[in-house]
Amino acid sequence: MPKPIHPLAQALNADLAAGGCVISSLLSRKGLRAFFPFQGILGQSAEARQTKINATIGTAFEEDGSPLCMECLEGMVQAPPTAFLYAPSSGIPALREQWSAMLARKNPSLAGQMHSLPVVTHALTHGLFLAGQLFLDPNEKLILPDLYWDNYELIFEESCGARLKTFKTFRGRHFNVKGLERLVLAAGDKKVVLLNFPNNPTGYTATEAEALAIRDVLLRAAQAGKRLVVILDDAYFGLAYEKGVFRESLFALLANLHPNLLAVKLDGPTKEDYVWGLRVGFVTYGIKGGTAAHYKALEAKSAGVVRATISSGSNLGQQMLVQAYAHPDYAVQKAAKFATLEARYRRIRRILREHPEYRESFKAMPFNSGYFMCVKPLGVEAEPVRQRLLAGYQTGTIVLAGLLRLAFSSVPLEQLDTLFANLHDAIRNLKATP
Repeated sequence: MPKPIHPLAQALNADLAAGGCVISSLLSRKGLRAFFPFQGILGQSAEARQTKINATIGTAFEEDGSPLCMECLEGMVQAPPTAFLYAPSSGIPALREQWSAMLARKNPSLAGQMHSLPVVTHALTHGLFLAGQLFLDPNEKLILPDLYWDNYELIFEESCGARLKTFKTFRGRHFNVKGLERLVLAAGDKKVVLLNFPNNPTGYTATEAEALAIRDVLLRAAQAGKRLVVILDDAYFGLAYEKGVFRESLFALLANLHPNLLAVKLDGPTKEDYVWGLRVGFVTYGIKGGTAAHYKALEAKSAGVVRATISSGSNLGQQMLVQAYAHPDYAVQKAAKFATLEARYRRIRRILREHPEYRESFKAMPFNSGYFMCVKPLGVEAEPVRQRLLAGYQTGTIVLAGLLRLAFSSVPLEQLDTLFANLHDAIRNLKATP
C-alpha cells in the first residue's frame, strides 16, 4: 500500500486545484507527491538566519563569521566568499528576478501576461528531468518530433519510464504541424508535448507562420477538452539567423493561451550565454488564469524536486551570472559571440550554394538557427560515412537517426570549406567501394 501523500504536498495540490485549475490533474503520481520541506532543515534555518547564535545549517564559518573558505580557491574567482555557501533550492532570488526580466525583454509578447518566477535548475538536462518527474507517469506517452536530442531517451524513457511517441519532424522543407496535430488530437484526455527550437540536431526553428500554426493546433486540442502540458526545450534560444524565423519562444504564444494548457519553459545561459560548464538553468510556468498561488505551488514542487536530486544549484555559477547580467558590456559581448556563429552559418549557406555537386553526395536538411545542421548521405548509410571521415579525413561528426549532425558552432570559419569537401569526398569514395 503506498505511503500517504505528505500534508505539505496535499496543501500544494489543493492550491493547484483552486478555482477549478487543471494543473493538479496534469501532475504525475510523483508530481502529486512533490513538495518543498518548508518546515524541515531549510525552513528552520531560514527562521534562524538573523539570530545571534545560529547552529542550524551545515556550513562552516570562520571565527569572525565569514565563510570558512580555502584561500587557494577563493583567490581564483572574483566573487564574494558567500558564493561558496549553499544557494536556495529554488535559486538565488536576484538571479531569478533578473532572468524573469530578461524573459520579458526577449519575448515582447509576454507583456502583460502573468507567469511563474523562474526556478533554478542544474542546467537544461536537470530541468528536463524535473519536468518528467512532475508530469510523466511510467508508460505515459511524450509527443515530440522524431529528430531529437538522444539524451531525451535517458531522461524520459529510462529515468522517468515514459514512452516517446514521435511524428516526422519535417513535411517537405517545413515543420510538420500536421503530424503534431494528429497526435495531440488522438484519443486520450491528457497530452504531454515536447518541442525544441532551435532544434537539436537539425538546427531548425519554426517560422513565424509555423509557430502560429503550432499555437492554433494546441489551442484546438485544448478547446476540445484535452489537458495539455507543453514542455519547451529552449536551450538554443536566440540563435536565429534568417528572416521569417519566429524570434520569440513558443512560451510567449502558449503561456496565456487556454486554461487547459500548461506551458513549461526550460532554458538557461548554457548555450545562450556560452557558459556550458556553469550548469545553471531555469524552469518557468505559464497557464491562462494562473494565479500567484498556483505559480507559488508549482515553484515549491519544482524546488522540492531540486532539493531531492541535487539539494541546490551552484551558488558560484549563479553569483557569476548575477554579476554578468549587470555588466555594462554584457549585451555587446553577447552580440559579438552571436556574430561569430552567424558568420559560420552564412559561410555554410555559401558553400552549399557554390557547390551544386555536393547534392550528388548528400542532402542538407532544413536549418536556420542554433549550433547545428544535418545532412542525409545519398546512396550510403550515415555510420560508414562517419567512420570514413574519422579514419581517412581526421574529421569528426555525429550520427543521429540516419543523419550526420555537423556542429558548426565548434568549427572555425576557415575549416568549414574543408569539412564539406571531406564529407563529399568520403561519400564518393564509399559509393565507389565495391
